[in-house]
Amino acid sequence: MVSPDAATAAEAPPAPATAPHAPYVRVKQHLKEGLAAGRWPPGALMPSEAELVAEFGVSRMTVNRALRELQAEGLVTRTQGVGTFAAPLHRVSSTLTIRDLHEEIESRGHRHHAVVHLLRAERAPAPLAQQLGVGTGARVFHSLIVHHENGVPLQCEDRYVNPACCPGYLDADFTATTPTQLLFETTALWRAQYAIEAAAPTAEEARLLGIGAREPCLVVTRRTFTRDAPITIARLVHPGTRYLLQGEFQP
Repeated sequence: MVSPDAATAAEAPPAPATAPHAPYVRVKQHLKEGLAAGRWPPGALMPSEAELVAEFGVSRMTVNRALRELQAEGLVTRTQGVGTFAAPLHRVSSTLTIRDLHEEIESRGHRHHAVVHLLRAERAPAPLAQQLGVGTGARVFHSLIVHHENGVPLQCEDRYVNPACCPGYLDADFTATTPTQLLFETTALWRAQYAIEAAAPTAEEARLLGIGAREPCLVVTRRTFTRDAPITIARLVHPGTRYLLQGEFQP
């Protein structure tokens, strides 16, 4: 994107002082400002979700998103059933934010749509059963979805879900929501593991993404957990020429 020159910038009218923000941004900014001002010292218990819902007149989902993003940025810690706490000032961590692809695409001003190629219950072979914490041959949910950005395939998402963590998974309309969003809303996400590699797609992935069989891809394998059990394992395949993995670090 080309920046305006100095003359154009000087002639431009000033931005409104109170530009509208999404509700979760208002909640997040309020908490960030309070943390920066020392309103909640490291380790202090912060306002509960219920208190923030009442204060801002927003939904619990909106508050939860604000808190999730603060947690991903290392500014707060959250303990299920206890509350949200200001993170220690010395805390430094390497994190990969679990971001919903639909939101990522729309943040660029582009259009997202998904094509569901498979959504069913299957019997888990031993290696998969071990990863999901279920018995060999137990029933698990399997989805295969291709996400598009402005009509171009961007990600092939091959996901298995532990039914005990999300019983309604097979009833979801994944053309209207994403598995990531559904699992954020319906499970108690505690931690995640991930691996990133450059690899060739499988024959099926290449076909679904409309790329050559040897085209390099960015492959992210991600597994998430509640306190007590694995929730899901997903293989996310992105054509290397169409996707850039970005992040930000600030001590």
